[in-house]
Amino acid sequence: MSIIATDFIANTTCPYCGVGCGVSVNKKDNQITVKGNADHPANLGRLCVKGSSLHETLVNDNRLVTPKIHGEEVSWDQALTFTSDKFKKIINKHGSDAVAFYVSGQLLTEDYYVANKLMKGFLGSANIDTNSRLCMSSAVVAHKRAFGNDVVPGCYEDFEEAEVIVFVGSNAAYAHPIIFQRIVKAQKQKGTKIVVIDPRRTATCEVADLHLPIASGSDAYFFNGLLAYLYQNDYIDEVFIQNHCDGFDDAISAAMVETANIEDVALACKVNAKDIQTAFEWFAQNPKVVTIFSQGINQSATGTDKGNAIINCHLATGKIGKPGATPFSITGQPNAMGGREVGGLANQLAAHMDFANQSDVQYVSDFWQAQNMASKQGLKAIDMFNAVNDGKIKAIWIMATNPVVSMPNADFVKQALQKCELVVVSDCMSNTDTAKLADVLLPASTWSEKQGTVTNSERRISLQKGFIEPPGQAKHDWEIMCDFAKKMGFGEAFDYKDSHEIFVEHAKLSGINSSKNNAFDISNLETISKEEYLNFKPIQWPVTKQLPNGQKRMFCDGKFFTDNGKAKMIAIKPASPIHHLKKDQLILNTGRIRDQWHTMTRTGSVNRLHSHTPEPFVQIHPSDAQRLNIQDQQIIQLDNNSARFLAKAAIDEEQQMSMIFAPIHWSDAFASAARVDSLVPAIVDQLSGQPQFKSTAVTVSPFKAKWHGLLFCNSEVEISFDYWCKNLIHQSVMYTLADLCESEFAIRRVKNLFAHIKDWVSVKDAQTDHIRLAGFKGEKLELLLFISPDQTGLVDKNWPAKQIGESFTGVQRYQVLTGQDQSGAVDVGAIICSCFQIGENQIKQAIKEGCTTSEALGRVLKCGTNCGSCIPELDKIIQNT
Repeated sequence: MSIIATDFIANTTCPYCGVGCGVSVNKKDNQITVKGNADHPANLGRLCVKGSSLHETLVNDNRLVTPKIHGEEVSWDQALTFTSDKFKKIINKHGSDAVAFYVSGQLLTEDYYVANKLMKGFLGSANIDTNSRLCMSSAVVAHKRAFGNDVVPGCYEDFEEAEVIVFVGSNAAYAHPIIFQRIVKAQKQKGTKIVVIDPRRTATCEVADLHLPIASGSDAYFFNGLLAYLYQNDYIDEVFIQNHCDGFDDAISAAMVETANIEDVALACKVNAKDIQTAFEWFAQNPKVVTIFSQGINQSATGTDKGNAIINCHLATGKIGKPGATPFSITGQPNAMGGREVGGLANQLAAHMDFANQSDVQYVSDFWQAQNMASKQGLKAIDMFNAVNDGKIKAIWIMATNPVVSMPNADFVKQALQKCELVVVSDCMSNTDTAKLADVLLPASTWSEKQGTVTNSERRISLQKGFIEPPGQAKHDWEIMCDFAKKMGFGEAFDYKDSHEIFVEHAKLSGINSSKNNAFDISNLETISKEEYLNFKPIQWPVTKQLPNGQKRMFCDGKFFTDNGKAKMIAIKPASPIHHLKKDQLILNTGRIRDQWHTMTRTGSVNRLHSHTPEPFVQIHPSDAQRLNIQDQQIIQLDNNSARFLAKAAIDEEQQMSMIFAPIHWSDAFASAARVDSLVPAIVDQLSGQPQFKSTAVTVSPFKAKWHGLLFCNSEVEISFDYWCKNLIHQSVMYTLADLCESEFAIRRVKNLFAHIKDWVSVKDAQTDHIRLAGFKGEKLELLLFISPDQTGLVDKNWPAKQIGESFTGVQRYQVLTGQDQSGAVDVGAIICSCFQIGENQIKQAIKEGCTTSEALGRVLKCGTNCGSCIPELDKIIQNT
């Protein structure tokens, strides 16, 4: 890594969720710090704990810095010549559809634009899809069906304007914490009512005035029921419907079939009818209602219909295009929307144009002067990897994503890539599960090095500014693809000097369809100078000559992007997942945790981001745990799809019976068997192609390990026990271990693993079978291992983790094996506030001493005063103490 020598302050954008927070980076005295950019309208100076830790991700031992072919370092010319020759041979022999790109919402818009142009315009296939297919594609189709275009109507200011906010399938407290804190602030200041519709009681529910723990997948029953209630009780805006909507009668007729009364809705949703009534009344009686929906809606076999069921209720009441009144699809990734703008999905063309309209194909072809323009949509993500497995796709290029972890049926994806003739991976990290399968590895730049734009959930375009030179030979993704295009013979069309030139072309293309009733148009930015681009001010599209300052809200005039200018209400037939469970099966729901991001390739390198949730877990109701003979914190095994998942049981009364929850983040780089998406079958929404991640029947059983262990060392090693999980803690690497082998065998395996250590000290209790082992190099402690027949016999992790690298002599060598601080210092307990590393024991003590609000705890301990992500947990601890 080469840091710019002079001190500076740079304004950039966070690379994590779709909130799109502005980040101010300060370099002074060779130290880099980050804080929220107070001038950025998305976050107004706030950052979550992940964003606050961005500077801690700048140095990573696993950075990919040199191109590789079959694991051997090569020059860029060799790597791209090899790759282009293979692509040419495959296309010449099997046609353009034998190659594919699988790209990512981590790419900048300029990267996305080049990838889409290259594949669809010059390689001649639309086989380019993105991991946004996994999170946003159902919302895209719902928007297009209702509005005629993929448009999020509202803006973040609507959250502060609203009288009622309904979260549906969204744990915003964890997934979009800065938006959540804005809403909580509005709630405290003006009494905004908050409804959370979610089968789980999540951290978001801690501030809810009403939580509806509906049956998994029953959302469309709820919103069809709401539509019927609005109609039967005269809450319909007849004037708005008459002037601005089609399909009202059919939508009402569908809603009246199964959900004509509240008792029907309560039965379908398995929720108290009185609570349903309250939620309906709040929606009906308050003019300003925002419905925020996210992955709990989208990641479903009927996600598109659920999205339209929500939109129907807003259209029927005219609660759209007005301050504080809108349906709001909140985006998962930082640039999922930017990818959609340039046609990053297989069924799209650039600038929100569509393969269904051949004039659109001709528009784009002429604009690009494309040599080999694709004429039909390509394969969506699931179909793409099926085609790889079947040998129909013989070369796939994967950019900035990790499908071996994130795709459903993840083991199948792994097997498909192992069979593929050519797998190219361009990434910033060398050790992802997908990178390990690459024939060609290409080192790409990442946040802090990239320069280009991203679009957040409210259609706001911001600049992600580079302030560090990429390490080694790493290049920007657009640059890699342009070099490849030149090798393929398309050099003239890809002769960009910088990302500014690409952005200008992208803006210009968006304007060619301005007469075609399309929402996305940023043509007023096609004259942006390079200096203006490098100092880009956040702006919401559309940005046209008529709207040079962008537009906050869409549809204020009641005009939509359909042929007749009217929104379409869609008749929805509700459907819930049907499972016939065996006695040892439960329904698995997957999702995010607070402090990690996607497959942990970036956040996993930050010590403090491991502290809140150090291991994968499975949340399970006490009655299910008792029936299956599972103890709290016991390792349990989930089986499905010929895959196995191991994690700690977290018994929780707030988890629904017959359902379990497990996080998505752990990969083979961080745990032995915790790629949860390997359990999820590839069931998709037939309209959007989005997989169903929220409802999978899995077999659940205890994992009966013979021993449990904690291993502390000073560097990462290749662990081969049945269960292991890697954590970064203080100055050491910690592995939580368990296995079916005998403990003596485990000791031999560890000593073989650390063969360079010759100086060992150990203690064994023959009666309890506790074993403790320390390895030294000179006086320096290199390794600590604690083994116990059960987890209760293991030491607290914090003190031993601090001892690695310290010097010990004489009797001190045996004292370190106690695993305890001899000074009598009190253990802080499980970390609740990651920003300031404040533990549960400290918080409980402060509560006993009189801190009975989260604000009071913040004044004493600082917890909750930085990003605010821990405030729901602080409130919960206060209630329970």
